[in-house]
Amino acid sequence: MLLTVVIFLPLVAAGALLAARRLSGRAAIGLWVAVSAVDLALVGWMWWRFEPGEGASGVVDGLAYEVDLQWIPTVDAGYRIGVDGLSLPLLALTGVLFLACAIYSLREPDRPHTYAALFLFLQTACLGTFASLDLILFFVFFDLSIVGMYFVIAGWGHGNARRSALKFFLYTFIGSLALLVGFIGLFLGSEERTLRDMVALAENPPLADCPVAGGLVLLAIGLGLAVKTPLFPFHTWLPDAHTDAPAAGSAVLAGILLKLGTYGFVRIAMPILPEAWQRWAMVAVVVGVISVLWGAFVALAQIDVKRMIAYTSVNHMGYVLLGLGSAGLVASADEGARTVATVGAMYQMVSHGLLTGALFLLSGVLWSRGRTYAFDRWGGLARPAPVFAACLAVAAFGSLGLPGFSGFIAEFQVFTGALQAAPVATVLAVVGILVTAGLFLLALQRLLTGDTVVPSETDPDETGEGPASERTDGGTAIATQPRTATRMADLRGHEVASIVPLLVLALVFGVLPRALLDVLEPAAMAVVELVSR
Repeated sequence: MLLTVVIFLPLVAAGALLAARRLSGRAAIGLWVAVSAVDLALVGWMWWRFEPGEGASGVVDGLAYEVDLQWIPTVDAGYRIGVDGLSLPLLALTGVLFLACAIYSLREPDRPHTYAALFLFLQTACLGTFASLDLILFFVFFDLSIVGMYFVIAGWGHGNARRSALKFFLYTFIGSLALLVGFIGLFLGSEERTLRDMVALAENPPLADCPVAGGLVLLAIGLGLAVKTPLFPFHTWLPDAHTDAPAAGSAVLAGILLKLGTYGFVRIAMPILPEAWQRWAMVAVVVGVISVLWGAFVALAQIDVKRMIAYTSVNHMGYVLLGLGSAGLVASADEGARTVATVGAMYQMVSHGLLTGALFLLSGVLWSRGRTYAFDRWGGLARPAPVFAACLAVAAFGSLGLPGFSGFIAEFQVFTGALQAAPVATVLAVVGILVTAGLFLLALQRLLTGDTVVPSETDPDETGEGPASERTDGGTAIATQPRTATRMADLRGHEVASIVPLLVLALVFGVLPRALLDVLEPAAMAVVELVSR
């Protein structure tokens, strides 16, 4: 029951918020903060009691907190949930990031009741996806996350928010339909004729004696998950959705929703279709490397800080697929190397959620102060906003893989494990590290150093809606137009309380990785063993 409470507590709170319209806006956001904190505390209690490797069977090692209830008997679908070393870190990441977004949104002025209720609904959808052990249940929660994020972007975004939200919905919904087709293929190809039990499907893989059908089912599932992740060339919805979404929406979209796709690869595609994954693993490696390089080089060309961060997500998710693809190259690498690559991919999911979530919240600070993300409208912010500058620098250094941060642990393991299996692809992917380092250092130089540049309250920006700039050179104000300019305010208390813990966790997992590796490694070993059959 504990896991069910964790999943549905936010949904119950969302319903209560929509019913209690007499609550003030601040009280509504406060309730969101309190519910998210309680939910995270429950996940923390589950982590404390979880023992990796105990009760090994099925999809991965050490399933715990299982619930199994019949739902649709004609297709043997049920409400089956559980926790293991794959899902527990992502459940915890979901709790941490939604709490950070709740705190960040304490001063949200626009329809705070509905805003908080939507995020609580999203939290239930994400938690349910990570906990599902039934394919139909996974699909239901997976699709509900699309609906929730659509309304967040369309209702509270800016710029071309409705167009971007529609593009996001259409892309990801079509991807989810491909995923459903793949699940139907698994049902028809399994001896058990079940959608209810990922454990049974992994123990007795369907379509093992039919390579063509297995490849087609993997293609359908892979397309659905690739759109959600997103991977090249299915990533084109991502920059627009991120640029026009509110800061908290972007943080959840990058930090959690993208992981629904990569989690689907390691939870469903790899263990349930091991032979097909082995045959097509090199395709996954190639797509991963292209995503790494494409995301890095396109991010380098951006003139908009938020769009740049969005493209780095394509880059980082490419590392995940590189690691998971390497796990399927059984003939090219030993089990130890493939396990290291898989652990690195899973570690990257958590690291990316923390660091990119912090980066998007920081970009939201720029929007709240000046209504623009354009690099040329900001500069020299280290002087008027030293706390913002310090947090941005820490997040950027963590994202580029500096030693001491979680990103370094993740990428080092991906490269170490993949080098034996796919040496050429791994060397090419290292180029992405160099480009990522360059683009983040260039962004820090543009935003934090030089003369102070802050947008004014009234001058139009490049879109005709935002402010212009004021430049300070040697203490003398030189306005680009003769209008009053604003001063860049540093991070406020609720912004510090939402962003700094994410950076601290990224540092903790970079210095003390065993806290996370002890949970991930047994699960990764079990997945690699299942793929190797």
